[in-house]
Amino acid sequence: MTTNELPSDSPQLRRAIIETARALPVKGLTKGTSGNVSARINTGFLITPSGVPYDDLTEDLIVPMDLDGGYTGEILSSSEWRMHLDIYRERYEAGAVVHCHSPRATALSCLRLGIPAFHYMVALAGGDRIDCAPYATFGTSALSKAMLPALEGRTACLLANHGQIAFGPTLSKALGTAEGVEDLADQYLSALIVGDPVILDEDEMSEILRKFKNYGKQKSDQDPDAGAAFEMPIKRG
Repeated sequence: MTTNELPSDSPQLRRAIIETARALPVKGLTKGTSGNVSARINTGFLITPSGVPYDDLTEDLIVPMDLDGGYTGEILSSSEWRMHLDIYRERYEAGAVVHCHSPRATALSCLRLGIPAFHYMVALAGGDRIDCAPYATFGTSALSKAMLPALEGRTACLLANHGQIAFGPTLSKALGTAEGVEDLADQYLSALIVGDPVILDEDEMSEILRKFKNYGKQKSDQDPDAGAAFEMPIKRG
């Protein structure tokens, strides 16, 4: 996607960022003012501000930033702006980023554990597992540098002793991935209470990743080179 194809700063996009941020506590993905949301625009990205409760967010409080780390206006951006910036710099496909301290993903991150292929849905983040990035202090470039390798080939990772971060082409996709990571973390922690979950092998995960290219898509949106995501029913009429 070229710069000319990217959306520009607009009240509609600012409202969508606010709606996504407000969805985080509703979906149980964060509490208080922790977490942050951004969306890419043709001049950089828009991001939620530092320390403002989600219910108090207004369009004028959303902060424009460029890809050199500069911001415009009098409102200070989220303390984790650097992670968002580096994702937009490194991953051209990223259109939006969601960072949150969701309870189960954060619990796993405090154990310095990622989420292995105990369930095929780990493929929702694009790989055969969801990694946990090494620890670094919040709000630093060191944290962003630790995050990037854990995101390689994936759209989400855990952040040691911190939380999780996810991105996608749209705000709804980024939020959906963050929600999926939290669900997987919950299931994995539940399984660990009983014992060591059985991990799906490399061959099976390769097949699942292939199938995920068309998973959840109608035929008109599917990649014809990826094959069917499941055994197709017989079309009548």
